[in-house]
Amino acid sequence: MTARGKPLRASAVLERGVEVTVALPDEAAPRTYAPAHAELRFVYEDEHLAVLDKPAGLVVHPGPGHWDDTLVNVLIGRGTALSSGSTAGRPGIVHRLDRDTSGLLVVAKSDLAHRRLAGAIERRAVTRVYAAIVWGHLRKSPVDIEAPIARHPKERKRMTVAEGGRHAVTHASLVARFAHTDLLRIRLGTGRTHQIRVHLAHVGCPIVGDREYTFGGSRRVTPSARMEAERLEALAPRQLLHAAALSFVHPVTNVPIALTSEWPDDLRPALAEDANLLAQRNPLQYLGFFASDD
Repeated sequence: MTARGKPLRASAVLERGVEVTVALPDEAAPRTYAPAHAELRFVYEDEHLAVLDKPAGLVVHPGPGHWDDTLVNVLIGRGTALSSGSTAGRPGIVHRLDRDTSGLLVVAKSDLAHRRLAGAIERRAVTRVYAAIVWGHLRKSPVDIEAPIARHPKERKRMTVAEGGRHAVTHASLVARFAHTDLLRIRLGTGRTHQIRVHLAHVGCPIVGDREYTFGGSRRVTPSARMEAERLEALAPRQLLHAAALSFVHPVTNVPIALTSEWPDDLRPALAEDANLLAQRNPLQYLGFFASDD
């Protein structure tokens, strides 16, 4: 911004009648996304949306450090149509899963489907259920964990329970109890970043294998049983958290959709606390995880 050929400071006071010239930057070119290729398993797909069983290790959308190797890049490489998205840089992404969380994720192919799915999530009309193995034992079941979540004041990549944070609700119930851990059925009431991991750690039951929020891991176990706990911890290649069930009403056809995903193969060794369960082909189904209606 200039006046009489000289740059103006933000604090400049102009005289009446002075002509000001404003130079606007060129409009930024729309972001393009490099196609990537990876094997994806789709459990439902039509012209409006798709639901996939996301593998662990895959970032959902582009961002610093991951501009061309995300789920969005893979979908583009596959030729999947994606909605423009409600947030820049996140075409098709209605909700997210952490990089190392596996399981069911819905993506929108059209803007209409995206708007309606986002609205359904806001109204809590989309049911998202997770299976988690946590250290220790839940004091009561079921339990509603309601605690505000904010970004950690010192470690900006982490979240924490903090006064003044965003409202967050997680519903947890016991499915199976083992010597040192519980298998929980988790239902989201809200969808904050790292919500399940932060809330479970907050109530003293952090997820086994979680490198960010475990707060001691196997060291939390009494010394007499620590060797067994350390063996279990070594069998966890990542956080033992899996998006196992997803249900909603189709945003265009109004047909109810209910999908499930079994405990993933890479986490099966971590069921070693129960040899009988380890031998089951479908451990979640065997335990009645999908039959629960809480």
